[in-house]
Order: sequence, then C-alpha cells, then structure tokens
Amino acid sequence: MKLSIPRAELQRGLARLQAIVEKRNSMPILANALLRATKGDHPALEIAATDLEVGIRGIQKAEVSKAGAITVAARKLFEIVRELPDEPVALAATPNSYLELQCGRSRFTIAGTAAEEFPTLPEVAPTALVRLPATVIANLIERTSYAASVDETRYNLNGVYFELVDDRTKIRMVATDGHRLALIDRPIAGGAPDLASGVILPRKGLAELKRLVDEEDADEIEIGIEGNSALARKGDVTLTMRLIEGEFPNYRQVLPKTSSRRITLSADALNQALRRVALLSVERSKAVRVELTSGCLKLSATNPDLGEASEEIDIDYAGDSISVGFNARYLLDSLSAFRTKEVELGLEDEMSPAVLRPTEDPETLAVVMPMRL
Repeated sequence: MKLSIPRAELQRGLARLQAIVEKRNSMPILANALLRATKGDHPALEIAATDLEVGIRGIQKAEVSKAGAITVAARKLFEIVRELPDEPVALAATPNSYLELQCGRSRFTIAGTAAEEFPTLPEVAPTALVRLPATVIANLIERTSYAASVDETRYNLNGVYFELVDDRTKIRMVATDGHRLALIDRPIAGGAPDLASGVILPRKGLAELKRLVDEEDADEIEIGIEGNSALARKGDVTLTMRLIEGEFPNYRQVLPKTSSRRITLSADALNQALRRVALLSVERSKAVRVELTSGCLKLSATNPDLGEASEEIDIDYAGDSISVGFNARYLLDSLSAFRTKEVELGLEDEMSPAVLRPTEDPETLAVVMPMRL
C-alpha cells in the first residue's frame, strides 16, 4: 500500500472512528483502524473500524500508487495526524506490517497488523432505504436516546424502539428505562412501505449516527434495516449497527390517556427553578415536590441532612390543587432534549405520571413516573 492524501481528509476519516474503536483488551485488534487503498477509476483510501456491534466505513479521496491494506492503532494514528502540518500525508505499508507516514519533514513508523486479521465488517444491503434530512434524524435521536436504560441487565431497554406508524407515513422512536419514557413522531415524505419496522436500535449506534448527522456536510441520510442489522449511509460513509434482540415493552400502556391539569410555562424558568431546588434534594433520589395551585407552580425539596428549598413560578392556572413528587433529573433531561422556549406540563392525579411536551411540537412528549415522598 502506498498513497498520498490531504491531511484534513485523513484526519476527518480517522476522527469518525474514535468513539467506536474498542478500548478493552479482549480483542486487541478492535483498537485498530483498517486502512485499505484501492486504485482504478476512483482511487481512494477506505478507513474502517468496528467493535463487533457498531461498524463504520468511510471512503476518502487519495492518490494511490499501490493498492493494499493494513491495520494500525486508531487512536495513536489520529493523535499523530492531528498534530501534523497542513500538508499532504504520504502513507506506505511495509511487508512486515509497519505503516510509514511522512508529512513535510515529519516521519513516523507505526507498528501495525496484517489486514487479514481484522474482523470482517458486515455487508448490510437492505432491500428498502428511506431518505431523511439530517436535521430530522438528529431530532429523533436527541429527543429519545436520553431515556434509554443504561442497566445492562435490561438489555431490551438499552436502545431506542423504531417503528412506522400512521399507515407507514411516520417514523416513531421510543425509549424508556422503566422510570421515564420519551417518544417522537416524524413524517416520511412519500411514506416507507417496504422499510422494516418494530426493531430496537442500540444506544451506541445511535450516538455514532448522531455524530454523523452533525457533520457540516450532512444533508440527507439513507436508512435501512436487514435481518439483525441497521444501516445508515451519508455519501461515502456507511454506518452499520447490530439490532438489540428482545421484545420492547408495550409502551402504549404507560402513555397517559388524559391530563386534566395542564399548564404552559417557560422552559427556561422551569429548568432554572428545578436546578436550584434540586441542590437540596436527597442526592440519590433527586426527589422534588411539584405543587400546582391557582396561579402558582411551587417546587420544593427536603434533605434531612442539609435543609429545605422551594421556589414559585407564576402560571395561568385556575383548577384544582395537586401535589406530586418527581425525580428532578428526569424532568431536567427532558427539558434539555426539547430545546424549546415553552413547554406544556400535564398532570392527572397524585399517582399518575407527568407529561411534558414542547408547545411548538405536539408530536414529541416525555413521560415521567411519580415518586412517593
């Protein structure tokens, strides 16, 4: 393998891999990036990485004088390239699996491994792909993934449920950890009659997809599902992820049918008040009391070791009073994901969950279960 590539192009390709490369020592080669140079009509350098659950493959334009492949430590190579001057980078693989790198007057020789030892990235070729704007995908991920469980024993909750609703004209994504739930619907232009539905996308895979759609040149992303894998493609970059096997709980059962008490208030005012009051909540539970009375929303917390805190927010409300306890962190996470100026807070009774919605987006909601205080 022998080639020349612009430093910025190489750095960009390596940057995409950094959160995927495996840090554990069970398979040391998973900490490596696969570099594969191809000649022909479209000479290029393929840069790939996988942790066996999530894989990414990018094609970077390069001047290739000799085709070939090698794997090297992804993190160290990225650190080196990041510090290089902004000049073309020459890469060459030696017969004994070393990578020689030259940029300007800088030279490096990096120990590598034969490409044949690198795990094969799955070839996912869905029969149906749907195109979605990058901003829509970012929205879907931001407003759901925060509610996915991090408890590895509840593996079926360690991701986000993906399904098609309303005669397959909308994508719905749902996440829950058993204490809160996040849901969002987004329309698909033209629908998606052939797209697989009812699968659980892994949290790590969605985090990588979010990084992909946040890139400056991200416009539209193709998404497809085949067997037990999902694929997302942005131009010459392909991301694959293994779906989570298991059955997602019937989330419709926990969606409140009614919220007889509804108020609209500033998201920033609620966010700041919750943060202040939660400072004196019990550290483990982050329990905060939410009291709704005529014209006032009162937040309060009590910690036997520290003291008490309370704050009132003026609201337009003239209904019956109610007092319910919630985990402040769950409410704050929802507000952070919404990124909205105003929210609607819905309450039914002392035993029912709270429903939060951005006022400008009725197809997004968060459900937070109540706590005993």
